[in-house]
Amino acid sequence: MSALIEVILPVFLVIGFGYLAVWRGLFSTAGVDGLMKFTQNFAIPFLLFRAISTLDLSASFDPTLLGSFYTGAFAGFLAGFLGAHFLFKRPLPDSVAIGFATLFSNSVLLGLPITERAYGLDALSPNYAIIAVHAPFCYTIGVTVMELVRAEGKTLVETLASVLRSMARNALVIGIVAGFVVNLSGLTLPTTFLAAVDMMVRAALPAALFGLGGVLVRYRPEGDLRVVTWITLVSLVLHPAIVWGMGRVLGLEPGPFRSAVLTAAMAPGINTYVFASMYGVAQRVAASAVLVATALSLVTVWIWLGLLG
Repeated sequence: MSALIEVILPVFLVIGFGYLAVWRGLFSTAGVDGLMKFTQNFAIPFLLFRAISTLDLSASFDPTLLGSFYTGAFAGFLAGFLGAHFLFKRPLPDSVAIGFATLFSNSVLLGLPITERAYGLDALSPNYAIIAVHAPFCYTIGVTVMELVRAEGKTLVETLASVLRSMARNALVIGIVAGFVVNLSGLTLPTTFLAAVDMMVRAALPAALFGLGGVLVRYRPEGDLRVVTWITLVSLVLHPAIVWGMGRVLGLEPGPFRSAVLTAAMAPGINTYVFASMYGVAQRVAASAVLVATALSLVTVWIWLGLLG
């Protein structure tokens, strides 16, 4: 019970504050959009830049960590995709978007604050290693499979090139790459600049959680609720269970093991709805899954924390 009260509830209360503020008209949807732009384009990229620039790369980028997490992530994609198509008879493009929802866990807005509250700031190095390759891995799989099943419009190479160009302009990716540049070059940055970066970093997660709550007001439980239930089960139960098993088989150290399982146990991120919107498929299901799974993860993450100890 202490994990629920001391670790999880504060994170979800901040999300709840944002949801309540927008729902009751105390904070405008335009304000939420501005807040999310600030966090996604500035504060969180600074957070990732600061973390990766000081990360011990040789220790953090453990093949067993990445192998455990991304085996679970890919298995989650397959379960979402195959289940949607063969169990629920959804068209192939819809099934890819549903698979993307079970692939893309909310590693930043939920994974980071919950891991930090549970195990401390020093426990986040494995989280940052996972996050560094999360978006490229997930979008490469999602776009590749979607283009294969659609087989229309742009060629696969053209589409992947377009995605790579978009990722190169993405503020989160820029923050990660800049962090690697500073880390690998050994560049010493001015203390005044770092002090300013640290001020931005302190604002990142609380503002992002509040904004996430505001964004969730727009989503409603609509579409095929059987599929939403399937996405929720795969995301909150199957994905972390596979990561748990892989971590044990590969002998993952306790710290990285906890980070991998907890990150895998997070609800689908808002990027799942963004991906569905890119192709105009399964949008209601994706939006509903983000809302429902985020709410239910309050309980499931508590259970995973109890199992992790």
